[in-house]
Amino acid sequence: MNTDNNIQNIDALGEDHVGTSADTPMRSDAFVLSPEEKIDLIKDDVRHIMETLGLDLTDDSLKGTPMRVAKMFVKEIFGGLSPDRKPNASTFENKYKYGEMLVEKNITLYSTCEHHLLPIVGKAHVAYISKGTVVGLSKMNRIVDYYAKRPQVQERLTMQIVQELQRVLGTDDVACVIDAKHLCVNSRGIRDVESSTVTSEFGGAFKNQDTRREFLDYIKLDTHF
Repeated sequence: MNTDNNIQNIDALGEDHVGTSADTPMRSDAFVLSPEEKIDLIKDDVRHIMETLGLDLTDDSLKGTPMRVAKMFVKEIFGGLSPDRKPNASTFENKYKYGEMLVEKNITLYSTCEHHLLPIVGKAHVAYISKGTVVGLSKMNRIVDYYAKRPQVQERLTMQIVQELQRVLGTDDVACVIDAKHLCVNSRGIRDVESSTVTSEFGGAFKNQDTRREFLDYIKLDTHF
């Protein structure tokens, strides 16, 4: 009976997409093992899952899956957990004295829901107003990608992107909006394939209604080349 209650509580937490902190929950010993050691352990765990499901891992199509999944977890979809992979976002003096907001919109985002380990796919729109320094455009995309490549809830991801850019640029005037589909909603549970989730974080000047509206108007622009 207690097991049934625990399962119900876990399911309810996952469906509500509750996050517990603006920081990704990490153990203190998270980086004691090397990436190669983690891959070796995860490979065995994936093999055990597949065997428990009744799959025949001697089949040519399946026998390499445990290693492929382990490498994907460590080096790709959860690579943003490693501080070594954090992008070096160099800044430059704003010599041309550009004083309006800069918007990088439609940044493709791939992440993973931490409750069901299913994909989150969407777009991020990021803006800042320079306080004397600027950052390379591609670095904004890389920051989004770095924080997306870990088990996530969308609210936390949005906050982490803003907080990192605020740190890099030395200004509170940063904003981010994310519009994404969660396959834990679209492909299981309620199976609502049309719904998407929108989150936002507005810092500094973007808390002003007019500045916020200007940013939101920019990301509505229909860009074609």
